[in-house]
Amino acid sequence: MNKKISILGCGWLGLPLAKSLLSKDYEVNGSTTSESKLEVLKNAGILPFQVQLEEHKIIGNMEDFLKETDVLIIDIPPGLRKETSTSNEMTFVNKVKTLIPFIKKSDVQKVVFVSSTSVYGDDFPIVEVSEDTQPNPDTESGKQLVIAETLLQSNPHFKTTVIRFGGLLGDDRHPVKFLAGRTNIENPEAPVNMIQREDCIGIIEEILKHSEASEQHDNWEWNQTFNAVSPQHPTRKAYYHKKANILNLPLPTFAENSESKGKIISSKKVETILGYSFQKEI
Repeated sequence: MNKKISILGCGWLGLPLAKSLLSKDYEVNGSTTSESKLEVLKNAGILPFQVQLEEHKIIGNMEDFLKETDVLIIDIPPGLRKETSTSNEMTFVNKVKTLIPFIKKSDVQKVVFVSSTSVYGDDFPIVEVSEDTQPNPDTESGKQLVIAETLLQSNPHFKTTVIRFGGLLGDDRHPVKFLAGRTNIENPEAPVNMIQREDCIGIIEEILKHSEASEQHDNWEWNQTFNAVSPQHPTRKAYYHKKANILNLPLPTFAENSESKGKIISSKKVETILGYSFQKEI
């Protein structure tokens, strides 16, 4: 019997992930907050659900969305603005808290939680960090992601694997478009930590394959945390100048006299434990 995957959040990453899983004979439930997008999901072969997480309630039929689900993939970004959020406004955390009782009551035994390398924060001097590094977020979204990770992974009713993606890249999405022509940009020597959407999908699919193998051979534990970042780490200045030239955009200029802070995210665990090879350069 085909495995059923439910993807909470069929957006920029979730929708192409769902399409890829369908091509590999998974059954896929997909959620969207937009009624107009239900037809898009249906036409792709995804069983569509209109679901919206709020701080103290869920709008939509979460019970049916999770029914007979083998693995739930949670791909809902915090969407918090650092300028307006405070540590007392646990908006994203409260949404996860509201979701957890529905998972507990469902057939779901395994969860994939899409997180971010923003949980590590940036430091002087620039250092390499791994999954063993203690999170030290310096943004509101990073702080709430750490709490959400802990809530999910500590729940005894299901097992959660966390994937901390770096900056997300795709044909229609590149940060150089927002930096082009800007001046006095900080941290010129900070390394970039990015990943292409195709590799995001490939890593999630590799985790699912390892999970299915472990059910037969018991040689892989689900409850894990993975960093997922391309092994290429050029400096911000070199990288954005190169990309601006390729796309014929005005060069951004950087604050050369300021000390750069940042981090190098190691994805060695993805490569060694999952045996994954990154497919696309950043």
